[in-house]
Amino acid sequence: MTAPQPYTVRPALTRDVRGIQALLEPYVQRRILLGKDLVVLYEATQQFVVAEAADGTLIGCGALHVMWEDLGEVRTLIVADGWLHQGVGRNIVERLEENARALGLTRLFCLTFEVPFFERRGFQTIGEQIVDPDVYSQLVRSPDEGIAEFLDLAHVKPNTLGNTRMLKQLNGARHT
Repeated sequence: MTAPQPYTVRPALTRDVRGIQALLEPYVQRRILLGKDLVVLYEATQQFVVAEAADGTLIGCGALHVMWEDLGEVRTLIVADGWLHQGVGRNIVERLEENARALGLTRLFCLTFEVPFFERRGFQTIGEQIVDPDVYSQLVRSPDEGIAEFLDLAHVKPNTLGNTRMLKQLNGARHT
């Protein structure tokens, strides 16, 4: 039997949103992640899971954004510096993958600087065209900047410089 983890991963609640923003802010300042207005974070509460230390402090978060019938994106994956290399990020991604499977998704996308981390989770670097033209024509209509990044549209390229586009095929997705 393994020792209990010093944290839990759970669905985010609205009371967690300001903590998510606090986790995000240092990465925005370092130009690693794009900033999000507080209202946008509240609107996305149901997409997030959080890692919470035993003392109630948020030590990590991540979001699953549904992009299409079979495709989702891992977004805003953050682990507090003092908790790096303790399995927090891995556990957050595993929870997001469970959520994706429960929704019937079969592929997960991410845009990241942390290529080795995502490679260890089964993600692979991808090229530009990974959806068929009909799906592309629908996705390009979305006002969501993350979808524009996924599609590698010209107007978001300044935001994505240095990032790697990665994709994972999910096994065992549940179709309801």
